[in-house]
Amino acid sequence: MTELSNPALATAGRGALAPRSAVAFAGVTTAIAIGIFGPILYYMVLTWKQVDDYSHGFLVGPLALYFAWERRADLRRATVSQCWWGVVPLALGALALAIGRLGVELMAMRVAFVLTIIGLQVLLLGKEVTRILAFPLLFLFLMVPLPQSLVNVIAFPLQLIAADFAVDSLHAFHIPALREGNIIHLANTQLFVAEACAGLRSLMALGTLAVVFAYFFRKNILERLVIVVSAIPIAILVNAFRVALTGYLAHRFGATAAEGMIHTTEGFATFGLAFAMLLGEAWLLQMFWPNSWRQKPKRRRAVA
Repeated sequence: MTELSNPALATAGRGALAPRSAVAFAGVTTAIAIGIFGPILYYMVLTWKQVDDYSHGFLVGPLALYFAWERRADLRRATVSQCWWGVVPLALGALALAIGRLGVELMAMRVAFVLTIIGLQVLLLGKEVTRILAFPLLFLFLMVPLPQSLVNVIAFPLQLIAADFAVDSLHAFHIPALREGNIIHLANTQLFVAEACAGLRSLMALGTLAVVFAYFFRKNILERLVIVVSAIPIAILVNAFRVALTGYLAHRFGATAAEGMIHTTEGFATFGLAFAMLLGEAWLLQMFWPNSWRQKPKRRRAVA
């Protein structure tokens, strides 16, 4: 049997195979995890399809894959190694899955899937690869729908904010209006600010869009954070404007103006307005953000 006479060549040969084997093994285990979580993922996709608030979930997976593919050059240069810290997210995922099963809590089981995927990457590919893939992996959390109990807690205050803004706006135009809970009483009709009009759909969709926009068009972490966080007040403000506009149209043209195609068209128009405001904010940041904040501090060379 012929042996390699050069130990360096032998080590290089073994090192060249190890990363490929680790990546292949990580891919196989990830596929197995997807298969195990198959029923949970199936019902999550049904939620995306049936509940308009989470229809953006169909885009999260493909976008995460694109973000990972965009980092392919860095991944080729990265050192593949195993890291036992991956046991932590795996354990948290197992705990979340157990809690979800026992308490019939869908969000916990869905979060368990994302934690399991993250844990497998850390465990099998190491810290360096995980650091490169950190954003695509964390981005997967945006595809998880919120539990209805939390939606109820969030939605009702948003309904009241939208109703108050609408009543104040109608009073500014000398239109008589009275708010009673989430019902706006007009002179000739009533406007019910339902849960669907709370703006949660715009908040979820605009928040996801803000994350993607900030990632593609801004490199500074603080700028990205400002853009993403500002999506919350923008979505709330624009939804309140939509309710006020609906109240004005209902006062002028009757209750039919607050239903059907007109109401749907308002939704698309106001979401476009929200995105335009987000773009305007990004433009203002580009104009007035201090350049010194964008520049990375130079490392000082050590003097021998």
